Amino acid sequence: MDVHGVGYDVMIPLSTFYGLGEVGSDLSLRIHTHVREDALALFGFATALEQNLFERLIGISGIGPKLALAVLSGIEPRDLLRAIGHGDVARLTRIPGVGKKTAERIVLELKDKMPVVEEAEASSGSVTEPSVLRDDVLSALVNLGYHRPLAEKAVDVVVKTAPDGDFERTLKHALRELAR
Repeated sequence: MDVHGVGYDVMIPLSTFYGLGEVGSDLSLRIHTHVREDALALFGFATALEQNLFERLIGISGIGPKLALAVLSGIEPRDLLRAIGHGDVARLTRIPGVGKKTAERIVLELKDKMPVVEEAEASSGSVTEPSVLRDDVLSALVNLGYHRPLAEKAVDVVVKTAPDGDFERTLKHALRELAR
């Protein structure tokens, strides 16, 4: 990826790759920076849902960023949500690199943390991505050092009480919620 003359090596899942335009065309990706002792790796995603799933997957013990990327490349995000929600271990084990134990761990760890697919489909006809405002405020809180699950709860409370707020107001209210 070329950004104003600087080249970056960004790893992406197949779902994002299929949505890319022609070589040289403008591109906008959501980037997750993975920092290790010996490397700095960038992972790019076309949608907030893909990025959210990736970050949840790497939060599971034994699943690193490359396996999480393989999972997202082996199954569509909505199908992954559905498989997790229904505890469909067989579907997850069809993904290259995912064995039975890993699939069971994914279901166990994420079943209660992921949005319920049926509820989302009933309300809108498909799984909706989290709002851009919610994602931006959540990202800001995580970058400020707050633990992601606590930040998610605070942002959700604020967005429910004042869904039409701007970024600064929502961030201030989320910080107040975290201070409680």
